[in-house]
Amino acid sequence: MAAKAKANPIGPGLLKFLRELEQNNSRDWFNANKARYEAEVREPALELIRRMAPKLEKISKYLVASDRKVGGSMMRPYRDVRFSKDKRPFKTNVGIQFRHEAGKDVHAPGFYFHIDPKSVFLGAGMWHPESSALKQIREAIVEDPKGYKRVTGAKKLLESWQFEGDSLKRAPKGYDPEHPMIEALRRKDHIAVVNLKKKDITRPDLPDFLVQQFTATKPFMGWLTKAVGLPF
Repeated sequence: MAAKAKANPIGPGLLKFLRELEQNNSRDWFNANKARYEAEVREPALELIRRMAPKLEKISKYLVASDRKVGGSMMRPYRDVRFSKDKRPFKTNVGIQFRHEAGKDVHAPGFYFHIDPKSVFLGAGMWHPESSALKQIREAIVEDPKGYKRVTGAKKLLESWQFEGDSLKRAPKGYDPEHPMIEALRRKDHIAVVNLKKKDITRPDLPDFLVQQFTATKPFMGWLTKAVGLPF
């Protein structure tokens, strides 16, 4: 009888590779270690994405877990250095996004899983939403302040998650600086974050653990997604 596959495909080799990449961030080193990247980083991450797909459906059928090597849930390892003084060619993290099916990029509503040698965390919400989407969110806050307070102040959410992201220094154009919801209206990001321990990435039940964490954000994610006119 064949051995049962482990629920968590990620092993200690993933963080080890990222640590070494931090010290050797060059195309020559990466190309020489491409087989390690495939075996210890990309393939385990893609397998995790596959195992997350049916579990995420329990939160929302509109969240996409795609194991495509290009354009899927796993972000590319190559940095965009065109407008950066930092010319290191590779990201030293693994980024996985489970975004709404209507979204085309990282600005869409969704969940995010980040792994790097210094930090491991999860994100939920909308990071840097486009101006039209941000206006929709602000209008939804004005129209439904109680609903917004309910989902962002939920006990289950705040037990582990905290709200982060950028905010305007002043009230956005067209909004009263004295509005009772001005703090929320000034937000440019609508994201919640929970920090994990490095050892969590190799825990045997990682897929179930991630879904458990994401489930705590479901009311917030549902409210936010519907605010921008999408089903959840």
